[in-house]
Amino acid sequence: MNVLLVLGHPRKDSLCAALCAAWREGALAAGANVRTLVLADLAFDPYVRVHSPEQQPLEPDLQRACELIEWADHLVFVHPTWWGCEPALLKGFLERVIMPGFAFRFDASDSATWQRLWRGKTSQIVTTMDTPPLLYRWFYLQPGHNALARATLGFCGVRERRGLRFGPVRLSSPPQRRRWLERTRQAAFSTCIDRGDGPRDRFVAWLRALRLQFYPMGWAAYAVGAMAFAGGSAFASAAFWWGLLCLFALQVAAVFTNERFDFESDRRNAASGPFTGGSRALVDGRLDFADLRAGIAVAATAALVFAVFAIRLAPRPGDVIVLLAVAFLLTLGYTAPPLKLCHRGLGEVDVAITHGFLTVLAGWVLQGGSAWAATPWLLALPLGTAVLPAIILSGLPDHAADAAAGKRTLAVRLGARVAVWLALVLAVVAAALAIWIARMPAAEFAYRNIVWGAVPWAGSLTLALLALLRKRHHPADVRIDGVMMLALAYMVWFVAVPIWNLR
Repeated sequence: MNVLLVLGHPRKDSLCAALCAAWREGALAAGANVRTLVLADLAFDPYVRVHSPEQQPLEPDLQRACELIEWADHLVFVHPTWWGCEPALLKGFLERVIMPGFAFRFDASDSATWQRLWRGKTSQIVTTMDTPPLLYRWFYLQPGHNALARATLGFCGVRERRGLRFGPVRLSSPPQRRRWLERTRQAAFSTCIDRGDGPRDRFVAWLRALRLQFYPMGWAAYAVGAMAFAGGSAFASAAFWWGLLCLFALQVAAVFTNERFDFESDRRNAASGPFTGGSRALVDGRLDFADLRAGIAVAATAALVFAVFAIRLAPRPGDVIVLLAVAFLLTLGYTAPPLKLCHRGLGEVDVAITHGFLTVLAGWVLQGGSAWAATPWLLALPLGTAVLPAIILSGLPDHAADAAAGKRTLAVRLGARVAVWLALVLAVVAAALAIWIARMPAAEFAYRNIVWGAVPWAGSLTLALLALLRKRHHPADVRIDGVMMLALAYMVWFVAVPIWNLR
């Protein structure tokens, strides 16, 4: 897509100039070809001094502007709204360049009809104002917007796309202005990305964004907790299924949230894989930011609805309410502000808690068990520890991109080699905890015989990590797909053996 940005503010140090720069960044990130016209830099007479503008010779700057308009597929006008409409500078520019024969042409046989010569182009308006945008739109009926988008550009055949209005500027704070800039970048990216829009393309994009490979472990851990209290009859409980639906919808919301707030890191990542670097649905433009916001809202709302049903059916509703509140906070807080735990070096611990302790506890409590009983905590301890090596190692391929985007994972904070050593130690600790807990009366029934699977697998993973450390290359600079598969499969022992024993 060829995009022409027209900055219509007479000052080049304005908020509009910053918004114009933000729009350019987002458009370039989407792969668009971008040119910018800063009207304050152009030398031209803004007045039409003859009968019709095409009779007035164009200054060199306006000739260049006309060439850029002809080149552009998409026109973006960034300007302040002063006294209800655009500044005189932009108005004068439009009066000079929107000429018969260039932008439109009246029919020679019928002066009441005309040809729209800019048909096929699209436009967006990004404007700032001191009037609250809703008041401007619904009370004043947005006169400036209508004049530019409909009476001017629309007359020439330009199709309007949804723009942005920011205000009141006079009362805005620096954090609010930063949010406006980020929203502008996102809108530009969403506008300019080249994506398939067919139903099949959209379905595949959403399927990719769901990242279904991450769900089975959570479901299995939830089943372990439920079966530890109620045995096989847990699956006949309505509370079990409502709880499972709640956790599923919550994880969908979390996956979409990660996609949304990890965009900068994912965009920079050249080593993405099935378990790292995001789904690429947003980066590749198959979905946009608006899609993800809608997806997050739908998934989070569904999770809340399912939670209500689960709470109503649970024998201990008070425990369930507290547990699910913590689950919502930590699951969505992995990447979403204000917590952004993965940006503070706490993301790995957060995943261990949400995919280990909280899921086991949820299954236990929804069947009627007490959240303070020792059994679910003992069952969750080896599982939560076994999750950590995989999540730590998943940060290695993303190391450079995360560091550049300001995401402080353990691989970034500690360095890649120290992160590998930490993953190795935790893999051994997980096996040791399982063996120790298998000797305790409160959890022996679940972890019986786990030593025969977990210990050899821990040994294989340890050897693979030692081999990775011996490589001459930096651990973050080599492919670790095999090691990642070992680490992910290692977690399976800590749910498969308990489910087998509790069946």
